[in-house]
Amino acid sequence: MNQRTALVVGATGLVGSQLLDLLLTDTYYHTVVSLSRRLIDRSHERLVQFIVDYERLDDAEELVTADDIYCCLGTTMARAGSRAAFRQVDYEFVVKVATLAQRNGGTARFLLVSSVGADAHSGNFYLQTKGETEGAIKSLGFSHTVLARPSLLLGPRGERRPAESLAQKILPALSFLLIGPLKKYRPILR
Repeated sequence: MNQRTALVVGATGLVGSQLLDLLLTDTYYHTVVSLSRRLIDRSHERLVQFIVDYERLDDAEELVTADDIYCCLGTTMARAGSRAAFRQVDYEFVVKVATLAQRNGGTARFLLVSSVGADAHSGNFYLQTKGETEGAIKSLGFSHTVLARPSLLLGPRGERRPAESLAQKILPALSFLLIGPLKKYRPILR
């Protein structure tokens, strides 16, 4: 019998919640564990939920172990409120999760949702942070590191994002214009 375990970090967001649904629909994993700041309104016989404070993740170190870890942590500058708070979520918390997983051993694959254009040398703070996060994760030496670099993610969110709301109305209609090397900037629809 398959005893593989997946850990989804950040399962309450747009990407994490969709991923969680996919993992629970498939039988590849015997157990799917969620580490989140709040309880997910979902029950499933293979789902195990843990509520964590990412600022005190060391206190929950034993929970950061699985065959495969899917890290969907992320925020926006607007929601974070400052560069330091944004970096804490998108860099520090992500790297802490990966470091604890590496310390605990047993994790073969670390899969990170990053961003199109991520570059540690970018002049854009968001893309620079994403690039630095990718570099830190790669340096930890997991057997397999997967970096997903989606463009703008369109779908229902828990908070108001006026600029993204406008983009959700306009960009799908204009996506056909993004061809060739610009194709990677097409928005991702839920």
